[in-house]
Amino acid sequence: MLGAIIGDIVGSVYEFNNYRAKDFTPFFHPKAFFTDDTVCTIAVADALVNDKDPAATLREWGRRYWDNGGWGQRFSLWIATDDMGPYNSLGNGAAMRVSAAGLLAKSVEEAIALSNRVTEVTHNHPEGMRGGAATAVAIHLARSGRTACEIRQAITQQFQYDLTPSVDEIRPTYRYNERSQDTVPQALTCALEATDYEDAIRNAISIGGDSDTIAAIAGSVAEALFGIDDKIASSGWRFLPEEMRAVLQALYAADNFVPVRE
Repeated sequence: MLGAIIGDIVGSVYEFNNYRAKDFTPFFHPKAFFTDDTVCTIAVADALVNDKDPAATLREWGRRYWDNGGWGQRFSLWIATDDMGPYNSLGNGAAMRVSAAGLLAKSVEEAIALSNRVTEVTHNHPEGMRGGAATAVAIHLARSGRTACEIRQAITQQFQYDLTPSVDEIRPTYRYNERSQDTVPQALTCALEATDYEDAIRNAISIGGDSDTIAAIAGSVAEALFGIDDKIASSGWRFLPEEMRAVLQALYAADNFVPVRE
């Protein structure tokens, strides 16, 4: 899950100022910060690890970090309204926050069930549900030792995403889009084509578009595929307040990950 958070942090400065190449430096820009994507990712992990109501937990964390900004218009209304139900979103917010479901699942079926549980409270449109489930399944398969090629084939078969275009083929014409069906396949390709975690994030930034969210989705899968270099992990860890670190540590303890070293 730290993989998603670091992707969000690295991508934070490029969301509205795209950089269409992989050679950006430094990896963590001096103005980088965690966005609403990280807040929602932490909230979902908190809900799953501690068996909380995901709607209540998303609202709790969202209100706590309200001033962090970056909330979508309908999602911000949903956070602020206690009795508002799901609003049929097909946005990529479900996929960017779902990494805990993929890490905790013990089977493909459980990955989908956990994803659906935390997605249907807001993103109950079929495309929103598909994006969250596909990301969770990709993470589960990577954690289970499946190769990038095997994951690509499984996701294509089960979720009917076209994962054939390469990063180099996506980059020239890709434009900003927040729809799940127009961001999740591209983000998954950025991870599945990568050589390591850092390369996945550089792929994600390089295609432009909704950079922080694409990098968060790609980073969640890349962490499960490759792990994260200690230096990058430690740098990303330092961006987070203690209460977020506590949720991450609880998730990794539940999943038998090695806790992040400070």
